[in-house]
This record gives sequence, structure tokens and C-alpha cells, in this order.
Amino acid sequence: MGILYLVGTPIGNLGDITLRALEALKAVSLIAAEDTRRTKVLCQKYGIGTPLVSLHEHNERSRAAELIERLKNGESVALVTDAGMPVVSDPGTYLVEQAAEAGIPATVVPGPSAVTSALALSGFRGERFRFEGFTPRKSAAMERWLKELAEEEVPVICYESPFRLVKTLQAIQKVLGEIPVVVARELTKLHEEVTRGSTSQVLKRYTERLPKGEVTLVFWPRKP
Repeated sequence: MGILYLVGTPIGNLGDITLRALEALKAVSLIAAEDTRRTKVLCQKYGIGTPLVSLHEHNERSRAAELIERLKNGESVALVTDAGMPVVSDPGTYLVEQAAEAGIPATVVPGPSAVTSALALSGFRGERFRFEGFTPRKSAAMERWLKELAEEEVPVICYESPFRLVKTLQAIQKVLGEIPVVVARELTKLHEEVTRGSTSQVLKRYTERLPKGEVTLVFWPRKP
């Protein structure tokens, strides 16, 4: 029986891949990737010739059945996402669940995470925090979500689209008022930027100049 490897990959800078991750990606029979085009770039940089197949939110259930059979037949498989750790707001949950039910051994090869990277840069205490994945898209859902978070005395971390960041900051200002907010943009990349301040200060910054790239938002609804 093969082994399912959950492999963390860089969130931006390709130099952040670990030695163990490279070893795993070279050793397995197959790499199941969220986007084979993005993973191919990583593989080409490090001379990894392992075959790639796609596993994303639209095909995970059908692809999982195929991968489970290959694992049962002794082939090892590495699961990777576009960036960071599999399953954390990314595909892979169903495959891991099915592997566990089938008695297939799984192991993790830890790697970078935008969640912990943004928290570390925020300057907020990190003993406890709440990760919320991607923010709600609709205004009513956003308002309900923020009201549920109003009494949280720990930092809240979420992913946001650069095109919706200003709207989200406006909603935070409306529901939660002036609270500590940090926007971590393009983490580990050439144009990495961390903006800290009150809700209005950060909102002013990104109203004047709309953000680009991947955004991780950290805010403290009720700082003790």
C-alpha cells in the first residue's frame, strides 16, 4: 500500500520549498495538484519529473476514487495546492477522508502558510486566533459574519480578494468601528507589503491606491 503525502508548497517565493518537500515530490509516483500549470513551474525549477494530475474543487470526488485505487496498489501520491498547505481553504479534505477510511497511511510535509505568516507580521499576540478562510461575498452575509465576530477577543485572519478589500474594510468600519487592522499583501513575493493601523487608516490607504495581488487580512474585533 502506498502513502498519501500532504505537501506544503511556497505561498509566493519558490525558494521557500523545504528539502523534505522536494524529496517527497521526487519520490512519489504521482502529484495531485490543484492547478497543474502552477505546480509544473515549481517542478521545472527543481528538476522534478513526477507526473501531475489535477485535483481541484470541481473534480475532487471523482479524482479521489482513482487516487485511492492507485494508493491501494502500492503507488504513493503527493497532494499539493497552488500555495501553502493542502486542505486549508483549499481542496483535499475529501481525499484525506477517503484515504483514512480505506486505511491508507498519510503523512504531512509541512510548509509555508499565509495564515501564520500574516499573524507573525501583524504584531498581534498569537497564542490564540480565529481563521475564517475567505470572507463572505454578499453584503448581508458579510454584515452577519462581522456581527458574529464582534465579541472575539482574539485576532481574526481571513483571505480576501484585492478587488473586494475596500468593501470589506468599509463593512468592518460600519459593524466593528475603529479596531486594529493589518493587511498583508503579496507575502514572500517581490512586492510584499504590510499595512497596519485603525480601520479608517487602512481604509484610507487602500481607497487612495487599490491593492493588487493576494491579500490576507488580520483584525482584532475586541482587543482585550
